[in-house]
Amino acid sequence: MRSTIIATSAEETEAAGERLGRTLDAGSVVALTGELGAGKTRFVQGLVRGLGVPTHATSPTFVLVSEYRGRVPVHHVDLYRIDSVAEAQDLGLEELFAGDGVTVVEWADKAAPLLPPDAVRVHIDGVGDEPRRITIEDGTS
Repeated sequence: MRSTIIATSAEETEAAGERLGRTLDAGSVVALTGELGAGKTRFVQGLVRGLGVPTHATSPTFVLVSEYRGRVPVHHVDLYRIDSVAEAQDLGLEELFAGDGVTVVEWADKAAPLLPPDAVRVHIDGVGDEPRRITIEDGTS
């Protein structure tokens, strides 16, 4: 199933993430793509809130993987600084995908061959003051 949301503010982008987060269970993988500045991290902030994480999510660009505790463990991966699929594989992505939590991958296109077929794919279009077009496609499509 595919849905599209138009968000006209950062708060609406977060709200879209929060709605998705409420629907996810252990073992879910969210593959997030979009240009630099599109709002991927804002979407993730809402998503982790929807998963019951009491702390504010920050971009793990420099640490690559952040972990949060909510109703299930949440692994937030940022592949912006990754140059190859092999580097992504070295992070242990496949083990995270098979684990007991939800894994959210920003810049997921950099690890496309590693993503499970049932991953929820989220693409955000728009930068700056433009409205965001958020397309969510579940892994059953």
